[in-house]
Amino acid sequence: MDQRISFITLAVADLDATRRFYRDGLGWKPEIDVPGEVLMFRAGERLILSLWDRTACEAEVGPLMSGPGVAPVTIAHNMATPEGVDEVLATAKAAGAPHVQAGVQRDWGGYSGYFSDPDGFRWEVACNPDPGLGAIVLP
Repeated sequence: MDQRISFITLAVADLDATRRFYRDGLGWKPEIDVPGEVLMFRAGERLILSLWDRTACEAEVGPLMSGPGVAPVTIAHNMATPEGVDEVLATAKAAGAPHVQAGVQRDWGGYSGYFSDPDGFRWEVACNPDPGLGAIVLP
């Protein structure tokens, strides 16, 4: 098996709210948009973020875990500067993110903050000073 990820699929409760947040609020352009079913965004050269209606997902995959707290996954968006981190967090807040945690200097040496999408999936927005990660950060 090749060491790569092609799709990240998240089951969402309200696809219309998700569309408003990602497309209208964050300004992302969908690759595929099937109302009531799925919304897909190119998130990298060979990576798709797929946002799938929860009911349709459960019908294919099986029962989904749910309950209080934060989903046990984060999605990261790296920036070249702390100012870039703050700009993305401000955009997420303006888009209606229900949770925004301001950027702070972290013990690991970087600067990061978090926002959540309408389903509570947490996005970390980070500036990581590790030179080995430079290839994944856009200027």
